[in-house]
Amino acid sequence: MINIKHTKKKKESVVSLVEKKQRGKMEHERGDRKYDRNSVRPSSRRSHERQQDIPSGIIIKKEPLSLERTKWDSGNEAQEYERKNDKKKAAKEKEKPNFALSGKLAEETNTFRGVVIRYSEPPEARIPKKRWRFYVFKDNENMPTLYMHRQSAYLIGRDRKVCDLAVDHPSCSKQHAALQYRLVPYEKADGRRARAVRPYIIDLGSSNETFVNNKPIEPQRYVELREKDVLKFGFSSREYVLLHDESKDDILDDDYQED
Repeated sequence: MINIKHTKKKKESVVSLVEKKQRGKMEHERGDRKYDRNSVRPSSRRSHERQQDIPSGIIIKKEPLSLERTKWDSGNEAQEYERKNDKKKAAKEKEKPNFALSGKLAEETNTFRGVVIRYSEPPEARIPKKRWRFYVFKDNENMPTLYMHRQSAYLIGRDRKVCDLAVDHPSCSKQHAALQYRLVPYEKADGRRARAVRPYIIDLGSSNETFVNNKPIEPQRYVELREKDVLKFGFSSREYVLLHDESKDDILDDDYQED
């Protein structure tokens, strides 16, 4: 006869053994999944394994990506950027606009009492130290003396609004000529170089010319005057003899010494 109690015990022992194996297997799987708070998560186990291969004490620095390479990945964009920079540099290097007056505009703005002056004094214009004067004669008649040393220039012509020396003859132009004192270099008798303020006459393109010692002078050019020179304007019969107060004494010189 089969012992039923024995068989039941045997079945129970087999079942308990199987259950123990299953529990052990489950506990074993759970143990693999367990990790500490400071350990790497299972999802990043591979990266953790890579880091474990690096020896301790070595610091790996990640170099930042170049800004130009990230911004200009294609060669065309980089070239365009360089072109824009070149244009900016060229614009900076361009010459600044010149707002200075041109010669014609300066000539038009040289007005006095509403009249455009056709003459402008040169940079070397100076007031003379010698007291130059015009001795005026008309048909051998002595006219009032004209003192011509208080200014650096005297405008001569028919227009009394602007001219310093009025000549009323109809053959004379409104702005006929100009007497100009200029600081010019010269050589003394002993060979030394010096500078002096000397008188010059310039014809302003008059209709009937300016005459020095009965000879017409070229217009728009300075002609140096000497003592006792005789000037005539147009067809006027008046003669202007240039002298100064020290004409008999040539020792006095008009050398001009700048500060």
